[in-house]
Parts: sequence; structure tokens; C-alpha cells
Amino acid sequence: MNIGVDAAAMAMANSITSSTNDVNSVYWNPAGLVHLEDHQVSFMHANYFANIAQYDYIAYAKPIDDESAWGVSLIRFGVDDILDTTELIDSQGNIDYNRINLFSTADYGFTFSYARKLKLQGFQYGINAKVIRRIIGKFANAWGFGFDAGFQFERNDWQFGLMLRDITTTYNVWNIDEAAYKKIADAIDEQNQELPEDTEITAPKAQLGLSKKFIIRYDYSILAAANLNMRFSKTNDLISNNFVSIDPALGFEFGYTDLVFVRAGVGNFQNIQQIDGSEKVNFQPNIGLGFKYRGIQVDYALTNLANQNSSLYSNIFSVKVDLGQFRN
Repeated sequence: MNIGVDAAAMAMANSITSSTNDVNSVYWNPAGLVHLEDHQVSFMHANYFANIAQYDYIAYAKPIDDESAWGVSLIRFGVDDILDTTELIDSQGNIDYNRINLFSTADYGFTFSYARKLKLQGFQYGINAKVIRRIIGKFANAWGFGFDAGFQFERNDWQFGLMLRDITTTYNVWNIDEAAYKKIADAIDEQNQELPEDTEITAPKAQLGLSKKFIIRYDYSILAAANLNMRFSKTNDLISNNFVSIDPALGFEFGYTDLVFVRAGVGNFQNIQQIDGSEKVNFQPNIGLGFKYRGIQVDYALTNLANQNSSLYSNIFSVKVDLGQFRN
């Protein structure tokens, strides 16, 4: 649930907390759903870890009236066709490759979103209710529940946004197949001797955003955006103390006649410890392109450009469809 969705947002280093205003607001900031004028649907697919893992996303949203809107989304991150070798060797020590089975491990996130304008002009809020489902073959599975809250404010063409993730702390409760666990409990001395914890906790996080869109001679536009991504613990983020760690992100989008878009962003600033004991700041640049025509928008992002290992690059594609255009 931390990876992000939508190639357009990822090309801008996810710095769209304040500017998100379409169906993908169900993830970035549900308050942005109030800007919808009609039904929208969005799809995304990405491969991770040299195509080992598949990341997929689908979302739908629509306005309820002039003051409110709702949306739903589904995320899946999974690794399929993993070899299960727990029964490869029988009790007599014989190896039988026919006893190898395949299984999948996958995480699912289902979100229901609601947004509404406040009576104070320029303010809107949104709420996400999340259901998390995690499956590791037949070995273990978990259910989790949590909530997000988002806010946006607009004044003098400036946009401000605040996204509070997992505000109630998201809990995942695991159910572990003890019979399957016992098959590996003694495979390696002093490892897997006890069942893992059956409760997983996701602590609250916050994202504060600022953005402004500049129109140049009617045909050209530039969207500049910035985010402060905050975790309430000490990490190796660029700014870090015992109370909060802050990772800044910057993004830009250049548009021509609301038809062609070029995007760039930089984020994930981290203090990296070197072998010689010194520290350096590492960061992740991203770029992307987008095309929009008659209600259909296709976006592409190339992320993790700074990594010298090309297998770690991520090529991300997404499609957004404004269903109202087809009725018109």
C-alpha cells in the first residue's frame, strides 16, 4: 500500500497530495474526488524485481452530487509460481521431484473512498476505509483493516493537501497452517523454532503537499508540486529525529493543450552509510510521458533511474478513462 499508483503520479515522484483531482485520488488523497465531473476508471500494471513480481491496480469513481463523490479501488502485488520444496525429500531421505508444487504469494488492498466539500469555500475532505488480504499459498493468510483521511485546500491558485494514512493504525491478523509449519520447523538448527507473530501493525504516516499550476499563453501549462512524506519514527530519511522522519519529493508536469504531457520528479532522499563510515545522500529520479485524447489518457513512467543495475528499473503503464466522454 506504500508503492503508489498511476504512472503520471510516479513520474512526478508521487508529489501529488495537493493536486490529485481524478479517480486516482482514491489512493493519493480521497479529498480530490470532489473534482470529478463524471464517471472515471483507471488501470495500471507494473513489473518489479526483474519481472518476478506483478503489481496491478484498478479503480472506479463517480460524483454523487455537486458536493460529494465516492470511489473504490483494488491493488494486487503478487509473486506467482513459487516452487514449494517442503515435500521434496521424504521421511527416508529420498528425493522425488514430482513432489514439488507451485504456489503464489499475494497482497490485496481494497479501498472504499468518500469525499465531500466543506461549507468553508476551498476546503474538502475524504475518508478511505481499507481491507487488506494477504495470502502465502496454503501456509498462511491474513486479514487487515484500516482508515485514511485526506484534506485539500485551494486559495489564489495555490493548492494544499494533507494525507493521513493508517490513522487508526492498520492491523493484520495472521492465520498460520501449523501442520505445514511443522514440516520446516527443524529443517535448520536454531531457525523456525517458534511460530511467527500472528499480528502485524502498520503505524500512521502523513503526507503534506503544495502545488500550483501555471498557464502560459493558453496552450502551455506547468504544474509544480512538492511533498513532505513523514513517518513517526527515526529512519534514514533526509530529515530524521526520534519523533519524525521526513522525505521530501518534487515533481513537475509540462502540458500542451491538455493533450501531451512531459513529467519529471525526484524523491526518496535517503542518508546512506558508506563503507568508510561517511554518509551520502541518495535519491530517486523519475521521468514520464502522457497522452490524452477524447477521454482516454495513457501514461508511462520510468522510475529508479539513479540505480546502476538496469534490472531494477521500473517501467510503469497506466490508463485512465473518462466514461462521460463516451456518452457525450
